[in-house]
Amino acid sequence: MSRIGKKVINVPAKTKVEVKGQTITATGALGTLSYTCPADVTINFKDNVLSFAIPEGKEKELNAIHGTTRANVFNIVEGVTNGFTKVLEINGLGYRASVAGTKLNLELGFSHPVNMDIPQGLTVTVDGKSGAVSIKGSDKFLVGDFAAKIRRIRPPEPYKGSGIKYQGEHIVRKAGKTAAGGK
Repeated sequence: MSRIGKKVINVPAKTKVEVKGQTITATGALGTLSYTCPADVTINFKDNVLSFAIPEGKEKELNAIHGTTRANVFNIVEGVTNGFTKVLEINGLGYRASVAGTKLNLELGFSHPVNMDIPQGLTVTVDGKSGAVSIKGSDKFLVGDFAAKIRRIRPPEPYKGSGIKYQGEHIVRKAGKTAAGGK
């Protein structure tokens, strides 16, 4: 059996969870999210505790889906309760970001600014001093996906370290030609 799948999910008092068939709907302070579980996974919800089980004899085939189901349901409960945040740091001469309505405007050394539509359900803010872009939302996949799309525009390069990186991400730096002993 999956070790992650065996863990129970304690639902906070502020969050309401509803189970209808194989669909779990969580409603909290930050909105409503739902997840449809696979047919082979049994859902048990009692006294604000969610647990999942798979039929005996099928552990080998269903082990991965057992843990994945539990992790996805935990993420929707956590999302509507506390939400998720990703912070991106923009490093580089003249690199900056700004938010105008539902668009994120990025100036990243290209001949043109890059404008991105902010997906529904996400809040994007830009810190005035550091220029860090903060992405907040209740859907973990949507927050991570939008952050990855922004980072993909100008990933950090290894020589100067300029580009967009996640907060706390370590970029392996390379020595330039002069430091490497070139003539």
